[in-house]
Amino acid sequence: MPSFDIVSKTDAQTLDNAFNVAKKEILNRFDFRDSKSTVELDKKNMSIQIVTENDMRMEAIIDAIRMRMVKQKLDPRCLDTGKEHYASGNMIRKDIKVKEGIDKDSARKLLKDIKDSKLKVQAQMMDEQIRVTAKKIDDLQAVIGLIRRGQYELPLQFINMK
Repeated sequence: MPSFDIVSKTDAQTLDNAFNVAKKEILNRFDFRDSKSTVELDKKNMSIQIVTENDMRMEAIIDAIRMRMVKQKLDPRCLDTGKEHYASGNMIRKDIKVKEGIDKDSARKLLKDIKDSKLKVQAQMMDEQIRVTAKKIDDLQAVIGLIRRGQYELPLQFINMK
């Protein structure tokens, strides 16, 4: 029976390239001269740590990272910007997680949308991915089109089409 998997993954090497170019852009910008801002990528935990002086610079750094991700063909929706923490003195620290896998709430929404489409497919949750099987490849392609039209808060990829 034909099948495919729906996953949400971020290529670590492409993210690293985008991050390094964004970091160079930030360091060379005029408004960041004499700034104590630091930006670091933790590849093991897939997170970005930003420490800077004020909210305006924080937003400029995050915007530069997102713009570079778009240019590298990465979806910026994979960044989970949390709350800002005040570090020592007048510095602001923010940890941005890079989302990997499909969480349970998003998986439920995806499964519900597939089920409500009345297509003759079976969808099931497997770890952090969803496997969709059907008797016809046309039904699988209809599911892919349905999900691409849907509004989800995480980037989705379709792999292992068999």
